[in-house]
Amino acid sequence: MRIPLLAGLCLVAASTLCAQPVPRPARLGLCAACHGATGEATMPGAPNLAGQRLDYLRDALAQYRDGRRDVPVMRTAIGAISAADLDALARWYSAQPAAEQAQP
Repeated sequence: MRIPLLAGLCLVAASTLCAQPVPRPARLGLCAACHGATGEATMPGAPNLAGQRLDYLRDALAQYRDGRRDVPVMRTAIGAISAADLDALARWYSAQPAAEQAQP
């Protein structure tokens, strides 16, 4: 009983130690102008992106890029973004800690 428990704890510890921080994406600048560098929006009406699900962000960015989400400002901001840049932005914002919500 102790050996499986010890093995499990070692795996958890090893994965935590091996986790690499997400690198800051090269294309962050234009996104950060409205959504903030850490995903906390700096412009009224722009959503916070910090802590959003990775798959959601990837899909949303791809939809803006491809025109399936018809929001001109986002289509212009995304432009002809590569799949690698799109993935880097989604990973960055999903890895940022979400701000705590104020309680009423």
